[in-house]
Amino acid sequence: MAGDRTSLSRADEAVAEGAAPPSDGRALARREGDEMRALLPAIEPERMLNDWGRSERVEGAFDRTLYEFSYRYWFRVEVEGIANVPDDGGALLVSNHGGALPPDAAMITKAIREEHPAPRPVYLTVEHFFKGYPGFSMLIPKIGGVAAHPANVHRLLYDERQLVLVFPEGRKGTEKLFKDRYRLRRFGRGGFVEAAMRAEAKLVPICVVGAEEAMPIFAHVPALQKLTGLIYFPITPTFPWLGPLGMLGYLPAKFKIRFLEPIDTVELGGAAAVDDKALVQSVAQEIRARIQENLQEMIGKRRSVWFG
Repeated sequence: MAGDRTSLSRADEAVAEGAAPPSDGRALARREGDEMRALLPAIEPERMLNDWGRSERVEGAFDRTLYEFSYRYWFRVEVEGIANVPDDGGALLVSNHGGALPPDAAMITKAIREEHPAPRPVYLTVEHFFKGYPGFSMLIPKIGGVAAHPANVHRLLYDERQLVLVFPEGRKGTEKLFKDRYRLRRFGRGGFVEAAMRAEAKLVPICVVGAEEAMPIFAHVPALQKLTGLIYFPITPTFPWLGPLGMLGYLPAKFKIRFLEPIDTVELGGAAAVDDKALVQSVAQEIRARIQENLQEMIGKRRSVWFG
């Protein structure tokens, strides 16, 4: 009986020579599966998802409607230094962050798409707690969100040569009260600098003015935070007074976005110097100081929160 069996290697040789493979049940099922798979429609027939789950169709719909209206008419965004964003190659965009539900990421992405001479997609690193919100967690990857993990950032910067946007203040930035607006929180332990150095990508500091007035936080209610399961329960001009829609009730603050001169991590030693913790902390503090200094200058020149 053993002599009547055909080994897998012989079957492969037969297929390579043009002969029909043995008609066993597994081969037949595999062939039928391939034929059936070709008949299945794609999730998005017109535009396929990329490896990160990003959808050009979904992102395009947001861009043509919500982003376009917000950028042109609601926030009336003004952009400075857009040429500091590299035309090609990986680059880590580092920005300040603020507001209960900050629109700064969408406006930065839109600014690069509209104002840059060589528009490029931007990937946004997002905190893992977003996975706890089913509808939101499904939407975030489709519009360019990627889980904030060093491996993901390295792949985007080094392997795919993409633009990646990070907010080193993280959740601490969005929790700031109105009285603390534009006072930068600590930039973590400099993990974003390590990621850029390991990938030998440029660091581009960004200053955003307007987001912290668009949805200011006046207070937090810890008891309601625990009751609702939200990451925090803020009191804003529109939330919780207008219910869930209040979280989308942005005030028409004037936005100004300034892209600062990039830092070339290759000149700092690149991947070979990534273990130099003193250097990493020094670069992180320098970027934070540059952003803080420029924010103070921009706010000092601003005549009105609403008209700039």
